[in-house]
Amino acid sequence: MFASSLLLLLLKTWSYVGCNPTIGDVVVDRYSIPKLCPREVKSGDYVRYHYNVTFQDGKTFDSSYERGAASVGQTGQGRLIAGIDKGILGMCVNEKRKVTVPPHLAYGSLGAGDVVPPDSTLVFDLMLLDMWNKADLVVTETVSSPRDCKRSVKRTDFVRYHFNGTLLDGTPFDSSYNKGQTHDSLVGEGWLIKGMDEGILGMCVGETRNIIIPPFLAYGEKGSGKEIPSQATLVFNVLLADLHNPKDDITVENQVVPESCARKSVAGDYMPMSRCHSYQRNNTYNTYIGMGYVISGMDKGLQGVCIGERRRVTLPPHMAYGEQGAGKDIPGSAVLVFDIHVIDFHNPKDSVEVHVTHKPEVCNLTSDVDDLIHYHYNCSLLDGTRLFSSSDYDNLQDTVLGADKVIDGLDEGLRGMCVGERRTVIIPPHLGHGEKGATGVPGSAVLRFELELMDLQKGVPEGYLFVWVEDAPLELFQAMDINQNGEVPIEEFGEFIMLQVAEGKGRMKPGMDPDEIIADMFRNQDRNKDGIIVAEELKLKVEEDKERMHEEL
Repeated sequence: MFASSLLLLLLKTWSYVGCNPTIGDVVVDRYSIPKLCPREVKSGDYVRYHYNVTFQDGKTFDSSYERGAASVGQTGQGRLIAGIDKGILGMCVNEKRKVTVPPHLAYGSLGAGDVVPPDSTLVFDLMLLDMWNKADLVVTETVSSPRDCKRSVKRTDFVRYHFNGTLLDGTPFDSSYNKGQTHDSLVGEGWLIKGMDEGILGMCVGETRNIIIPPFLAYGEKGSGKEIPSQATLVFNVLLADLHNPKDDITVENQVVPESCARKSVAGDYMPMSRCHSYQRNNTYNTYIGMGYVISGMDKGLQGVCIGERRRVTLPPHMAYGEQGAGKDIPGSAVLVFDIHVIDFHNPKDSVEVHVTHKPEVCNLTSDVDDLIHYHYNCSLLDGTRLFSSSDYDNLQDTVLGADKVIDGLDEGLRGMCVGERRTVIIPPHLGHGEKGATGVPGSAVLRFELELMDLQKGVPEGYLFVWVEDAPLELFQAMDINQNGEVPIEEFGEFIMLQVAEGKGRMKPGMDPDEIIADMFRNQDRNKDGIIVAEELKLKVEEDKERMHEEL
């Protein structure tokens, strides 16, 4: 018993070091042995091999090469001639050996018809292509794996993967890389061969795995096309590109939410954002959300965000571009990962927001339409990007409210202010620079103004140069005719108007040269253009407007 065990051990040792054993009466010449031999043929294994058979004189009488198909058989079951049954044991895939079989282990004293004479010694030149056993399982080996694996393949998942496929002897039969596209399939639903269904389970996106599949879990006796012969073990090198489940929803992670969040986005909002996704890098995108203008996953993923928030949104294909993909950049059935920075958002129904940050204790006068004001301002985007500031200029900013001199939202935000008051004003794009933007201002930008009112001069209605703060004198011409000579030249007219302004009884249009105002007013009253105004020529503008309306009617 001990001697028998020792002999078996020696035979195994010889097979590794390349010796040429004699097995019974069978002589084996292992003339080409691969460097790697993870497995040797054992009794009961199935083998697929090529052969040339010659007589001892070198004459060939049979060849699988000439037949165009390798031979397949099971060892140790009497299905091969006895000499080959012994001589093929211990072979490695891609090994070449010559096996000399004596007549009593070949076709004996009877021979084989007219082909093999009686008592012929046969020399088989074998090359082993494949081996397997019915007890074999799918063998997997992880070549590389990602650092972070939050999810692995399960049954009913949909996967996209790249692969190189070879036979066990290394002969390539297919490659997704050569086709320029991934192989896409459901797992565990019969779309894949059974061995791949099993071998891909547990893989992470980004993982590379070798998968060895025995023939009965691959294409079996039928093979597949010209590339995969009958009873072929298949070796796949697989890189998992992505996976999802048809029941998946979007996932949101890596959120960075600002401390202050006065409002979260809702359906109907318009949102400019910076986005970076797994198939296209670093671009900005403006869209309405929750209204079907973007893919459904993004529509959902952009709701409930704060201005300034960052988040990563992962979209399954059925909430992205589906089986069709999008152009050359996004393949079909692709899971998309978006890294998003929300710059700002607004709703077309938004109004100007005013937040008073400082108000003086005494405030008897506030700004209104037609007033001339002087103010300081800082203008920025909602993410803090500075755009403009009055400190960039030598003089204060000024405008006449309601005169269409500034954007509508700023005009509105400057009304109702006291001198010395400070406020923050948020202006939606439709009350700012709109979708097109302006020099230095991006399109559809929500603007933030920090304002301080420095000076206020009450104005006059449009079309007026002077208004009475109090009631005009009943005898206006007599009050204007200071020397009471029945005539009012421009000097006397100007002296009268300036006196009314000084006493607070009247107000001239702010922002204009008083002399120009007086000259213009005088020309309007000097009907006959003789350089003086008489009682018959003097009319208040209110009376003139009434007369004009009557004439038009």
